[in-house]
Parts: sequence; C-alpha cells; structure tokens
Amino acid sequence: MKKRLMAVVAAFAAITVLGVLAFSQPGASSDGVQLSRQADGSMILADLGSDAPVLDVFEDFDCPVCKDMHTKVDATIQRLAKEGKVKVVFHTVTIFRDEPMRSNSVRAAAAARCVPEENWLAFRDAVYAMQPAPHGVASGFTVEELSAAARKAGASVDDCVKSQTYAEAHLAQTARVPLEGTPTVLLDGQMLGGEVFDAAAIERLITGGIGVQV
Repeated sequence: MKKRLMAVVAAFAAITVLGVLAFSQPGASSDGVQLSRQADGSMILADLGSDAPVLDVFEDFDCPVCKDMHTKVDATIQRLAKEGKVKVVFHTVTIFRDEPMRSNSVRAAAAARCVPEENWLAFRDAVYAMQPAPHGVASGFTVEELSAAARKAGASVDDCVKSQTYAEAHLAQTARVPLEGTPTVLLDGQMLGGEVFDAAAIERLITGGIGVQV
C-alpha cells in the first residue's frame, strides 16, 4: 500500500510540474486572476503569470466527502486564488464504478464542460447543492436538472447538456489520472490530508509554506 501511495504521489507531482511549466512559460504576462478552461477540461483559477503555489483539487460531483470539503474550504481557496496567493486547478473526475453514482457523476461532469468559464463556479456551487441523496441509492443530476442549474448560473447550454457531448472525453481524461479516492488535493505536488477540511489550516499551508507530510 505504501509503494502504491508513493506511486500515486509521484504521478500527481509530475502532473503538477507540467502544470507549473505551462503556467510559467517564458514571456508569460500577468493579466490578473481569472478562470480558464484547459484542453483536458480542468479549470484554473489563477493569475497565470504569477509564481504562486499550485493547488490541485480532484473532485467528483457525486462524492459526499467532496461536497463537505467544498462547503468548508471552497470560499477560502477561492479568496486566496483571487488574492494571487495560490493557483487553484479544479479537476472534475468520476471515481465511482457502481450505479447510480457513476452515471450521476458522469452526467454532472459532462454538463460542467458545457458551461462557459464565467458561469462555471456558480454552476459548480449549484451542482453540489443538489447532490443526489442518500448517496449510493439516489439517482439524480438528470440532464433537465443540470440544464436548469446552468441557466440559473447564467448559461444557456441545454443542447450540450442534454446530448452529454463531453461524457466520453471526461471518462477518457479520468482514466489517465491515478486516483485512490476523492477528494484528492495536492499543494505543489504534495498530497494533503485532513487539513483539506479546515479552512484555517489550508490557508496556513498555502501562505506559510509549511511542509506537507506524505
């Protein structure tokens, strides 16, 4: 198990290094903090021209623990990003293999790729707010519900959501990520633990450069 965990951490570290290199290309200029979608579907909230640490957040919209983390620390993470103190990379994944959780997750993730950058964070909030419950039993995140959530967030993307245009691309990208579970959070490639549920603790790590135990 220890060797497997170290392999996962090493793989994530490689992902983060590639991300940092992409953020820090020679000649990159600072255009302020903004949310941008990457080719793999991830969303980056950052000043791409800065040298702030990188926080990778891997989350499954049907995961109750992800919802708990979102409730407890998302406002802090976003504030730090908007202050230019961290680059947050949101990776939406599907961790579940069993139904109805798997289909719930895929529908929500595919819908999220339809939503423009300027509406994405509000859509993400809406999706977590309507997470199907009880977990493992309830079906939810219907295309009608997701389309309504997108409209509430200010985006009219009904056709894209209902056709699940990005479902296959989402699953293909998820398959490339060596996840043990969700949420998985890394700070400059180092996996965080219980502090991901403590807003004050995660802020200290980001702003204080405190060493992370892996």
